[in-house]
Amino acid sequence: MDKAIIALEDGTVFHGTSFGAPGERTGELVFNTSMMGYQEILTDPSYRGQIVTMTYPLIGNYGINDEDNESRRPWVEAFVVKEYSKIRSNWRSQRSLGAFLRENGIIGIERVDTRALTKHLRDKGAKKAVVSTIDLNEKSLVEKARKSPGLVGRDLVREVTCGEIHPWNNKGKYNVAAIDCGIKYNILRLLESYGCKITVFPANSTPDQILAIKPDGLFLSNGPGDPEGVPYVIDTVRKLTAKRLPTFGICLGQQILGLAFGGKTYKLKFGHRGGNHPVMRLSDRSVAITVQNHGFCVDLDSLNKKDIEITHINLNDETLEGMRHKKLPVFSVQHHPEASPGPHDSYYLFQDFIDLMKDNRAKKN
Repeated sequence: MDKAIIALEDGTVFHGTSFGAPGERTGELVFNTSMMGYQEILTDPSYRGQIVTMTYPLIGNYGINDEDNESRRPWVEAFVVKEYSKIRSNWRSQRSLGAFLRENGIIGIERVDTRALTKHLRDKGAKKAVVSTIDLNEKSLVEKARKSPGLVGRDLVREVTCGEIHPWNNKGKYNVAAIDCGIKYNILRLLESYGCKITVFPANSTPDQILAIKPDGLFLSNGPGDPEGVPYVIDTVRKLTAKRLPTFGICLGQQILGLAFGGKTYKLKFGHRGGNHPVMRLSDRSVAITVQNHGFCVDLDSLNKKDIEITHINLNDETLEGMRHKKLPVFSVQHHPEASPGPHDSYYLFQDFIDLMKDNRAKKN
């Protein structure tokens, strides 16, 4: 087996063996605590620019199938696991995880002490890193990691958004415009299941292009990187929400709304990534277990409380998990209610979006 090395910008180095494609990639090194769903994680566009470490020790045991992709391709820069299962046992499996990574040019590295790596990132914060099966010189790799671009200020949305305006489906009671900053397929599937006819727009679409379809509602998707790196999306959203268009944002969508309404965002120490994050809904103090994947967050104290109501709080660190505008038909959450895979505790948010569009349509009539 080919050797592989992970080198961090702070000089920390981990050794392992390759089970994916050969090569060398840089990115922000992060960890995900999910026990399953590695295929959905790999194909989530929000991971563009990141090297993902799975904390669950055995990965690959149920293989890969064509139905569970969350986008058109995998987006992670590299994939790090403790033990890669060469045996795949599932009736839906069509290929192995290793074959999937090799087909798509993604580096996979196993036999890494992922517990030590995760503890290091938790204590020191997410780090710029490089994974290589080519250059095995530790000093050289550490220097490459230090010189890599990182995520702050970068526009990664342009790399993952769709190329043209297109319909997701052809019928539905509510006409929804979805801005694709890295949208996951299961979000679109759920919107469809709730009776939405969805048109997907590239992230650089103009307000006039979106309004041309006469939408009942606007959906703002998840996506990768720093929300301050996409000022063109922020400007579009500011103009559309000012027209009282019912709007629902998820993850990056919430961060974009926060910036559009005059708030600020900041980078979390090591982010929230996994399927077991507790979130409290403040209206009734109920707690949902949620799926999360983000490294940036809206600053609670930067929001104008005269206009913005805080609706959800993360119980692990008390960061902002949800908000709504008091005067405009707009709300958002930081977690992923579509949960693919994961708990379905937050599915009600899709019904909230439907109710918002229904109420707005009634007011017009």
